Amino acid sequence: MVRNRQKVDAGACARTLARAPAELLEGRLLRLGEGIGKVVYASPHWVVKREREPAAVMALIVIWRAMRRFERILPGKLGRNLLNKPSLQLRALRVLVQNLMYLIPRTLWLATHAGKVHELYTSRDSRGEHLARTLLAGTPLIPETVCFPPTRVRVGGWPGWLMVCEATERVESTLLDRLGELARARQFDDMEVWLDRFLDLRQAAWQRGVFSLDAHLKNFGVTSDRVVLLDPGGLTDNWDEIADRLGFEDEITRPHAQLGLEFTLRDRPDIAARFDHKWKSTVNTERVRQIWPSGENPEAA
Repeated sequence: MVRNRQKVDAGACARTLARAPAELLEGRLLRLGEGIGKVVYASPHWVVKREREPAAVMALIVIWRAMRRFERILPGKLGRNLLNKPSLQLRALRVLVQNLMYLIPRTLWLATHAGKVHELYTSRDSRGEHLARTLLAGTPLIPETVCFPPTRVRVGGWPGWLMVCEATERVESTLLDRLGELARARQFDDMEVWLDRFLDLRQAAWQRGVFSLDAHLKNFGVTSDRVVLLDPGGLTDNWDEIADRLGFEDEITRPHAQLGLEFTLRDRPDIAARFDHKWKSTVNTERVRQIWPSGENPEAA
């Protein structure tokens, strides 16, 4: 029997319901996407998550590192597609690597570089979830989460069903996808509005004492007129980590390209230049210190 080891904290829930939202029970939930640690399934307005077993997370880290190393020699876009768009082939490879790992003592795996990456990923994911639940829950900065009694739902693909006790508001798209759609429609003014909202969201999070070390546009979503944080795994309140990241940001001369928007904004260098200026004037040590919660010393965070 497969158990979904979903972490539940009533503090993360904007509402507690007597029963699960009806649409979660009306049919088989769509497999919406997946990451290193979670697989996400969706109904029209809600998503539920299945957390991967530690061995599966480790297997994916091993595969990810190997693909990054050999990406340049893989034919065409094969390596990039496997990394960015998980496929049946990648899932089969993950199962193969995971089974091979069972033949090697866990202590040996944990002593490898992949083991250290796994430990770092696990600790950051746990910390990020905690910060989101304690400092961002109930705010417009993240999607709403509702809690309810444990409920069995049907899902597409393996394992076919899950026991869940919380669901999260489904966003319309990731911010990266929305910007791509607007670029294809030549709606560049709207793109600039969403980029400004993205910067506003980051500063609103800083005001609550949290900073995202992984501000990739695919980690943020669009719902109505809001940008929201989807993946809290990169959140930190540790000023040493924040200072290191801001030092890295100081070296970046074209932030829009770093965020994957070089091709998207190729026809509007004026928007790219304006965004780069706003980013550089916002994502820096002086600005973060200015708006960090009053009474808290970021040096001691």
